Amino acid sequence: MRYVQLRAFHHVAICGGFSRAAEALYLTQPAISDQVRRLEEEYDILLFNRRNKQVTLTREGEELLAITRRLFDVEQQALELLTESRALRSGELRIVADAAHHLIPVLSRFRAAYPGIRISLHAGNTQSVLGALHAYEADIGVLGEMPKGRDFVTLKLNSTPIIAFAHRDHPAAATSRARLADLARYPLVLRERGSKTRHRLEELAAVEHVTLSPAIEAEGREAVREIVGSGAGVGFVSTAEFGTDSRFTAIEIDAPPMLMDEALICLRERAGAKLVKAFFDSARSSLSQG
Repeated sequence: MRYVQLRAFHHVAICGGFSRAAEALYLTQPAISDQVRRLEEEYDILLFNRRNKQVTLTREGEELLAITRRLFDVEQQALELLTESRALRSGELRIVADAAHHLIPVLSRFRAAYPGIRISLHAGNTQSVLGALHAYEADIGVLGEMPKGRDFVTLKLNSTPIIAFAHRDHPAAATSRARLADLARYPLVLRERGSKTRHRLEELAAVEHVTLSPAIEAEGREAVREIVGSGAGVGFVSTAEFGTDSRFTAIEIDAPPMLMDEALICLRERAGAKLVKAFFDSARSSLSQG
């Protein structure tokens, strides 16, 4: 087994095909195909299903990819250590957040300290954030809860209750406080399944014997906001995410507070990476001055 063979396999797997892997590695497609073929032949194993010009991982391929993700991530960390003088002057930090606005103070501080770092920021719910971190597709995540287990290093950003909200002209906006049962009589605009906000609401609904039947189910917080903004129904959000949009009226839920923790998280094994550590340090500085 050679390094170049593992590298070729890894890039075919993460890029989704031989041509894209060849482009990523600045090699020809035949060269990439040959390296993968040699790896499969040497160990008498099939790593990819090749059907109708589409490439998918076999079970053995998926298991090997989990290993090569760690292998090449450690390689990247070694490179960062060896080039420490340059590590914080260039590079990319990948963030997946369930609500990006929690990061605004941190991003401002981090960008001021490390202007050469490129940041990619993507939206996701609890499941997709954790999935991206485990798959090494993101360096840092932001979640509406403190994840359980020892896999992660976490830093709590804030903790705020869930509220309902409606367009200021919607009938529900006539009151500033309402029971969940009363709110459920209106058309509800709920987040997709997998959202922590929705999970907390469903927990309360079960306790209060309320049926939550979404009139509209929307993926992502911004989609919910715009639908509620059209007057289509009542939505739910944490107070930290409510904002100052004049279209909306906040409605306190008459029940024990459903607190949403917002946490900055990363895989424990990646906590020492230069860019990840620098971002966490920026977050701690923002919290200490907030």
